[in-house]
Amino acid sequence: MNFTHTEDRRMLADSLNRFVAEQYGIEHRNQLAYGDEGHSPALYAQFAELGAIGALFPEDAGGFGGSGFDISVVFESLGRGLVAEPLLGALVVGQALIAAGTESQKQRLDDIIAGGVITALAHDEPGSHYELNKVTATAAKTATGWVLNGAKSVVALGEKADLLLVSARTAGGAFDEAGISLFLVDGTTAGIGKRGYSCFEGGRAAELTFNNVQLGADALLGAEGQGYGVLEHIQGYALLALAAEALGAMDVAKQYTLEYLQTRKQFGVAIGSFQALQHRMADLLLEVEQVRSTVINAADAIDNAQGVERAKMLAAAKYTVGYAGTLVAEESIQMHGGIGMTWELPLAHYAKRLVMIDHQFGDEDHHLARFMALSQAV
Repeated sequence: MNFTHTEDRRMLADSLNRFVAEQYGIEHRNQLAYGDEGHSPALYAQFAELGAIGALFPEDAGGFGGSGFDISVVFESLGRGLVAEPLLGALVVGQALIAAGTESQKQRLDDIIAGGVITALAHDEPGSHYELNKVTATAAKTATGWVLNGAKSVVALGEKADLLLVSARTAGGAFDEAGISLFLVDGTTAGIGKRGYSCFEGGRAAELTFNNVQLGADALLGAEGQGYGVLEHIQGYALLALAAEALGAMDVAKQYTLEYLQTRKQFGVAIGSFQALQHRMADLLLEVEQVRSTVINAADAIDNAQGVERAKMLAAAKYTVGYAGTLVAEESIQMHGGIGMTWELPLAHYAKRLVMIDHQFGDEDHHLARFMALSQAV
């Protein structure tokens, strides 16, 4: 396996890292992420102009990348700046359109890549626990299309989203894989209730309710009752993106901690000269490098693995990121001391994001159990 990025990817990474450093400083980021909008529409448009969204999709879909390594380059840069813009939603909804959309539906990709619309996946429900197959929201056929009822939880930027990808059950029981269908729903459609709130680590999410929401026949994405496979497919992209984002955040947290150990003095010497802290820093560095390896492995899986093997490698990546991210966050704060918890120190915000990444699209316990189950299925 070649671990060297292509010239195009290096240029993209350099451009994104420079833009994030210049335009997305931590104070400005916090104002945006913890503000009423949860992000900046203007900056999101600039990310689109830089090609950050286009790099997530292949050329035949209107992008100029789309490989696992293209995605990892983009999200690693986003992680370095704790970027709160909705690129993850663009990735998963866009990949769903590519995987299952009609030619008419795929035309929406142009607006997504241009940064003109905010998209969000509305799948998790109240009381669910990361299961892709647990869907209780329902969609019933009507003479003109579908009527949607149910509730969705923790939908990223759900109150702001222009386009929602909603899972609903058209047949079967609450935990059946068969019978799940996917629908493209305009965020302004009548009957959608929205309760937005700020997230712990910045950004916004929403609880959504669907009360007799009327949809046209063309809202169905893919075949009726066959949405589970599409959900599995796009979840893989989300797991890679989150792993890469975590790696970028870990790199910055590591650097902050290393600089602190080299400058903070006790007894007239830098605390980095104390052997106990050197050992802890060495362990932290090893964890970061292990995550770097698992991101490479996950990116390769997106491009080259199929079926159970793909799912196993991506579950392993999310498990590794889950425990390593929490460890890096905790150790970085411990080595800083009390100041590591303060709002004014950027590290505190990186630590919060690292901990919360573990809870998106399945935490480490969920993916460890999933990896074990997939291993037995081989």
